[in-house]
Amino acid sequence: MSSDVWALVGQSTWQTVIMVFFSTIFSMILGLPLGILLHITSSEQSGGIWPRPVLNQVLGRIVNIVRSFPFLILMIVLFPLSRVLIGRSIGTAATIVPLSIAAAPFVARIIESSLREVDPGALQAARAMGSTNAQIVFKVLIPEAMPSLVNGITLTIINLIGYSAMAGAIGGGGLGDLAIRYGYQRFRSDVLVIAVIVILVLVEIIQVIGNRISAALMARR
Repeated sequence: MSSDVWALVGQSTWQTVIMVFFSTIFSMILGLPLGILLHITSSEQSGGIWPRPVLNQVLGRIVNIVRSFPFLILMIVLFPLSRVLIGRSIGTAATIVPLSIAAAPFVARIIESSLREVDPGALQAARAMGSTNAQIVFKVLIPEAMPSLVNGITLTIINLIGYSAMAGAIGGGGLGDLAIRYGYQRFRSDVLVIAVIVILVLVEIIQVIGNRISAALMARR
């Protein structure tokens, strides 16, 4: 393979890393408070500390609706929003918008599930000490759920790598774009294979790092 092809692989890998990095941050900004609200507004039987059935159902419906959209369709639907926020509807920067919005409901459900796993005894002890709801969330729920949260964030990043590859089909850039335009459409099976291998390597690296961080957090308990 020529040096030009390796330069394309390096550039596409960097584009994928940029997309995944920023979409992870923005999806966490959107999904973390939503996931916390989903948990604390649930019923007391589910561990909710501020039960609000109507609000919980509304938030749950919104999350389910967004999650039900196939990513490629959601990306097309969000083209106008990307154009407003970024100034363009295709490319690496523009793809971050639909990636973040697509991942946010997934993050919210992961946060909700992780917080639900916290031992009810810890919540009761915090209540007995006179802790407020905010103190329970930030000093009990989140610290206790941190290993599970790390595993969830790891899974989110891996899903975003897959989403970013799909975004390449409609001009999103990154390794997906490399595999389709330079590999599939130009009948370069070597480029296609290299793009797939790089994606697999990225997934494996993220999984290993996530597992080690989660294990370290569990060991400190």
